[in-house]
Amino acid sequence: MTGDKPHFDEMLLPDGSVRAPYSEFCEWYGAQDASRLRTKARDAENFFRRTGITFAVYGDEEASERLIPFDIVPRIISGREWARLSRGIEQRVRAINAFLHDIYHRQEILRAGRIPVELIAKNEAFLPQMIGMDPPGGIYTHIIGVDIVRTGPDQFYVLEDNARTPSGVSYMLENRETMLHMFPELFRKVRVREVSDYPRKLRRSLAASAPRACSGPPEIAVLTPGIHNSAYFEHSFLADQMGAELVEGHDLRVIDGRVAMRTTQGYRAIDVLYRRVDDDFLDPLTFRPDSALGVPGIMDVYRAGGITIANAPGTGISDDKAIYSYMPEIVEFYTGEKAILENVPTWRCSEADSLAYVMEHLHELVVKEVHGSGGYGMLVGPAASRKEIAAFRQKLKARPGNYIAQPTLSLSTVPIMTRQGLAPRHVDLRPFVLVSPNGIDITPGGLTRVALKKGSLVVNSSQGGGTKDSWVLDE
Repeated sequence: MTGDKPHFDEMLLPDGSVRAPYSEFCEWYGAQDASRLRTKARDAENFFRRTGITFAVYGDEEASERLIPFDIVPRIISGREWARLSRGIEQRVRAINAFLHDIYHRQEILRAGRIPVELIAKNEAFLPQMIGMDPPGGIYTHIIGVDIVRTGPDQFYVLEDNARTPSGVSYMLENRETMLHMFPELFRKVRVREVSDYPRKLRRSLAASAPRACSGPPEIAVLTPGIHNSAYFEHSFLADQMGAELVEGHDLRVIDGRVAMRTTQGYRAIDVLYRRVDDDFLDPLTFRPDSALGVPGIMDVYRAGGITIANAPGTGISDDKAIYSYMPEIVEFYTGEKAILENVPTWRCSEADSLAYVMEHLHELVVKEVHGSGGYGMLVGPAASRKEIAAFRQKLKARPGNYIAQPTLSLSTVPIMTRQGLAPRHVDLRPFVLVSPNGIDITPGGLTRVALKKGSLVVNSSQGGGTKDSWVLDE
């Protein structure tokens, strides 16, 4: 939060009494010895360090591998709140998949004038190579992470859609595992919906999306850029949890029209490749010729129905931040319904009137790169210095179409444990969604990211944020 804007406290009512979802937790917390809880917090940190749950920080020579801070106070969501959120998430995910199919086929939404043609035609996330391509099962986005913020009891906003290679699910799973290990008695007291079955559901969902060429139980592999990638821990973790092979580009080759992986018994064909490599690096024969991370010829195999790539190439056009600003129209166009979950109001700096407004109000807005992620390349106006605002103003003048701007929302807070006791901090939420021809599965909860610095709105781990376990009550 910045300034004196009021914010919604998810645990406490204005009169200081406890909101219903937190009542049993607070009753338990009040009976705990403070020194025991501090010891448990240190134990949790040591557990994360021993397990190797770190993330890489690019450009940071002093600490290229960092531990993501973990707070032991859970973020608690009632079953009623989650039911509404789930309906909104499912509606949005269906619309995204329909949009992707349309944009790579008949482009009805462009013909109808609901989205400007140049927003697609000039967008680097749009892949002409996918035009007319039908992915196996008709699924483009097998795994989606939807970033959600809250500003009131029933006010939830989608901050952004992550439809390319969303990360963070391993932290969601390890956060829960850690809490179960540290406080088993708490889970006997409070009925919390399970998340540990995510890897099993992920494997089942990917298997259901197998290509035509698959003749038996689907062979699934996870493609990683390698150990130097910031999310490598997650790649290896998910492969292990799913019982899938973890492979790099040099482990794969095209043999007899199939993508095959090297094993001790020779090469074995892969049916489904859960790739954590960006589009540009996927196939040096189709995209970047200098890529050593992908598989030469994989796009030919894909077009011929010889492999499923999850997520499909070209899905980035649906989570581009300029496209994001049209999501209410996209949802209505493909579902015939008003969006259940609202967008954050967004100014497109490519439009002259919007740019003029943003330039005048930089000190009170959040400005983001259209293709940016991880909290990099953005300006949080209320927290920026005059010098930073002036520098960003020049960036906007030089490339206005590269940015969108949004108001500084008064994000909700949940408690974290400090030396002085519980204290409110701002949070967001990334629920994870699995999509297959068999349906849509939304994991109850997701990854809660928390801004550990008092007053900060930036929750990204790369920018000093932490995580906490997300509970959806089994009511």
